[in-house]
Amino acid sequence: MSDEVFRAVARELGDGFPPENVLYPVNARLRASYPDGLTIADIIDVFLDDSAVGVRTALTSRLRQWDAESVETWVGSTTPQSPERRARIYDLLGLPVDAHAEMDARFPREGGPVVIAAQQPWDPWYTSERRREHDFYWRAYKRVLADKNWDEATIGKLDIATTEVVHRLADPTRPEPYQSKGLVVGYVQSGKTANFSGVVAKAIDAGYRLVIVLTGTIEILRSQTQRRLDMELVGRQNISAGVDDDYANDEDWRNGNFLEHEIDPNKTNEIPAIRRLTTSTFDYKSLLAGLSALHFETVDHSLPLNDPKNLYPSNIRIAVVKKNVSSLKKLVADLKKVPTELDQIPALIIDDEADQASVNTIDPKKMKTEQIERTAINGQIAEILGLLERAQYIGYTATPFANVFVDPEDSVNVFPSDFIVSLERPGPYMGGADFHDLDDLEDDDKTPANSNQKAYVRDLRAECDEDRSAEQLRALDSFVLTGAIKLFRESKGAKQYRHHTMLVHESVKQAEHDAVANDFKALWKSAGYSQAKSLSRLEKLWAEDFAVVSAVRGSESANPSSFGVLEEFIGAAYDKISEGTSPVIVVNGAAEKDYKQDSLDFQERGVWKILVGGTKLSRGFTVEGLTITYYTRRTGQADTLMQMGRWFGFRPGYRDLVRLFIGRTVGGPAGADYDMYKAFEAIVRDEQEFRNELTRFSGVNEKGEPWVTPRDVPPMVFQQLPWLRPTARNKMFNADLVYRGMGGESFSFTMQPPRGDGSINARHFDAVTPLLKSLDESGSFNFVDKDDVSRSFTARYGIVPAHVVLEAVDQFEWANGWDFAPHREALSTAIESGLLEDFAVLLPYPKTREPIEIKGWHEKLPIVNRKRQEREYRTGFTGTAVRERDAIEHIAGSPKKNGGPLAGALHRKTRGALILVFANDPAPRQLKRAQAGPVDSRDFATLFSYALPHAAEPLGRIGFRVKQSGTGAIVDAN
Repeated sequence: MSDEVFRAVARELGDGFPPENVLYPVNARLRASYPDGLTIADIIDVFLDDSAVGVRTALTSRLRQWDAESVETWVGSTTPQSPERRARIYDLLGLPVDAHAEMDARFPREGGPVVIAAQQPWDPWYTSERRREHDFYWRAYKRVLADKNWDEATIGKLDIATTEVVHRLADPTRPEPYQSKGLVVGYVQSGKTANFSGVVAKAIDAGYRLVIVLTGTIEILRSQTQRRLDMELVGRQNISAGVDDDYANDEDWRNGNFLEHEIDPNKTNEIPAIRRLTTSTFDYKSLLAGLSALHFETVDHSLPLNDPKNLYPSNIRIAVVKKNVSSLKKLVADLKKVPTELDQIPALIIDDEADQASVNTIDPKKMKTEQIERTAINGQIAEILGLLERAQYIGYTATPFANVFVDPEDSVNVFPSDFIVSLERPGPYMGGADFHDLDDLEDDDKTPANSNQKAYVRDLRAECDEDRSAEQLRALDSFVLTGAIKLFRESKGAKQYRHHTMLVHESVKQAEHDAVANDFKALWKSAGYSQAKSLSRLEKLWAEDFAVVSAVRGSESANPSSFGVLEEFIGAAYDKISEGTSPVIVVNGAAEKDYKQDSLDFQERGVWKILVGGTKLSRGFTVEGLTITYYTRRTGQADTLMQMGRWFGFRPGYRDLVRLFIGRTVGGPAGADYDMYKAFEAIVRDEQEFRNELTRFSGVNEKGEPWVTPRDVPPMVFQQLPWLRPTARNKMFNADLVYRGMGGESFSFTMQPPRGDGSINARHFDAVTPLLKSLDESGSFNFVDKDDVSRSFTARYGIVPAHVVLEAVDQFEWANGWDFAPHREALSTAIESGLLEDFAVLLPYPKTREPIEIKGWHEKLPIVNRKRQEREYRTGFTGTAVRERDAIEHIAGSPKKNGGPLAGALHRKTRGALILVFANDPAPRQLKRAQAGPVDSRDFATLFSYALPHAAEPLGRIGFRVKQSGTGAIVDAN
């Protein structure tokens, strides 16, 4: 096809328009050149033509938008991101059914944010037409992201995610006030600020005229957030129109890196200007004589401000305020004096780090002064919401754990009763899962190529001061060496590494920060980086660690061929880190005058330093260029622990250089030792399970009603970290999960109690012996591995009546805090209704492990290794037969899985399927016998996964019972 055809097709794929038959307008454009016209087959050929880059880019973008659309009438009854939605799109484009499969293969659905929402009391208002009419600030923000080298796909996904949030807010022109309250759940250091900046841009385009961004409780974070919004959204013209010159010495301001709007909003009536009520150097102050700054302009005084005639020409006010009682009180006091009627002002409140200070998660054991302060902050936010009837509240957090959803009184004010949006994990993001091996590799099989732990994690196990100094030196050497590698990469054409930092986090106490900082200063002087004596030590580290990891994890980054090539850059790295007063900067709540050191300002200059701190560096604040982390602090709260994961984030061009030095034997109460790496892994797994549950039950049921609403969400997470708050689930929630059924989808039941004396293991084995006696056949089943390669496994199998399976699983005991009852209710209901008659039970036989003799049992059985979680971190096991589950889901009728011909032959409409796994779980002194046999039933655990028949619950169902009628509380954080 010609370029003319490509251009004609691409023009019919315009941004913001619905899918329509593409053939007729294309032929109209090409009438002169192609009088006989193209056929729909020709159009499909263009869509699939790799050389038609512009067409493919445009179609990918449009399909992404159309797949996610949730308010336009053309979607009919289809749900976002569903196969039915994609088929609807193809039909509207005029593509025949026989082309759908090939189109799907070439343009797969990308997915999107997961949304849990209550039904809204209004018709959709944030339509594509509304978005096209008012998009000045969103277009400007997109331009900024493109200039930052965001690719089109990433910007497109942000567009979808922010639209999902904004259309769940109330229409700012709505005659009746309505407060929508929601929560956006991201990942630690994963770009939440980019999301809420996009939401703010779209919200002010849509008509919101007062924007209040609540940051954390420290000024360094508030200032960082203010500057980013100023630089990427407010823009030079709006900043210059004010009286403040807070960026006079800012390097990016001087270099012209702040957003320059295409049209100066201060010189036209068509675009509203933005007026800043705070600056990068000053939090909110009482306006006093300048109170008119909050007086909103109106064109027609006979109409309210929220009328479109007044609203769109009116300028925007934006305040970035830290969660501090004094600042918030000043804002509340000024709002009470505003001349404009408060119930007419469409306001947007963005609460960044919403689980910090905004709600009352007070531990009664804490000091009384902290109780008063935190409660007072919550009270001020509630008062702002009370004053501004049109205020929309959106909380942002990276820790979707229980303390976000607190007691009944708080839930009246900031509980996200309207929506929860769980953001996708960004592609280049380096998060918790990237530092752990969640697929349960055997330790002997781990290499830097297949193990995140081997690649990025270095243990801290010092038992004496000498060992501790050696570990600190290795971390410091790693910091210098990675700095040298970055400079080497710059010399080979890599983008400049403006910042290079190391974070040391050992304590929350300021006095201890001084001692730690002095330790690293002394170590810096004695390490000899400016002398030849350090080179042999650094060469050994490079050869044993960084050269090995970068070879398998370095991607396209340039790597030195030998240490000799790297030598010249070590001195340069040492010089950059040594510049200024000291290589170490202490970052905590103490006054800067208390330290003789350089200021920490990532905006004003490049920072190559070692940062020592605690709380100030553990929530919200972005540590730019972070490469080496030295972490040994223990905390007693799960969300706080996750927030300390400053090593999460985007690491462009140096992902392979990141190292986490983490305490494996950190002292705690009563002399106990805590493994912080395992603690993090437990939280990462809990968070992953929570997000998986949100995904399963997002959307609507067959009646068009939400499967779950935000009030139902907290009971869906299994969180078993006994030494972290919150603890037992029966103390956490106002709603009980009482029914959970997903037809054709397997669930692993691994949450077993600690081994103890092994008697529970023995009882579990006895419970499943009736199932084992029915396994009288053997055959081969298929599954798709993690590399999308079809593989097979052999299993014994048999058909067992459903009531026999129910009797067996009823005898199992479960970990404290985990409840089998919702699953049992679904199981028994399916049996009683005749939708479940029997189970195909499978016992896989590993290819590389021979069956073992079992004491008291007449035949050998396969015993596999599965990691038991240690009680201090998480009970139960890490998995059942993860990959082999394809077979049981196929047998149970899942249309998405292929377990091979035998699985298909075993399928019946009323048949479920179950996999049994026996996992090594010996007493410490019996390990050898557990591997070789004969084995006592006390020394292995019985694990299982099962899938209900797809026909029993084809759409899935989840049910709740409210504990206390009339309350919005879901969590008791005590």
